Amino acid sequence: FTDYGTGLGACGVTNNDQDYICAVSKLLFDTFPAPGGNPNLNEICGRKIHATYKGKTVTVTVTDRCEACAVHDLDFAPAAFDQIGSRDEGRLHGMTVSIFYSSTLSK
Repeated sequence: FTDYGTGLGACGVTNNDQDYICAVSKLLFDTFPAPGGNPNLNEICGRKIHATYKGKTVTVTVTDRCEACAVHDLDFAPAAFDQIGSRDEGRLHGMTVSIFYSSTLSK
């Protein structure tokens, strides 16, 4: 689990570094349906993920797709990453994750 620079994501929403958002791997993102092939409408967009690391939990919203991530990797916006770890650590290993299957994203 890493942090990344935000901006316009694959879900069609522009975010900033203070948002509690994440990108999922393209391998996971692409398994969800996208009506008409439009990634902005992908069914994983807007889903909430609860991530826990060393007793700290953060809830993020899926708004992007990570090209370089392994299937279970997540990239967090800096503010979300800072809630559970230090960016000095770089990658966080051993995080537990729950994905909730209702989308809350509004565009």
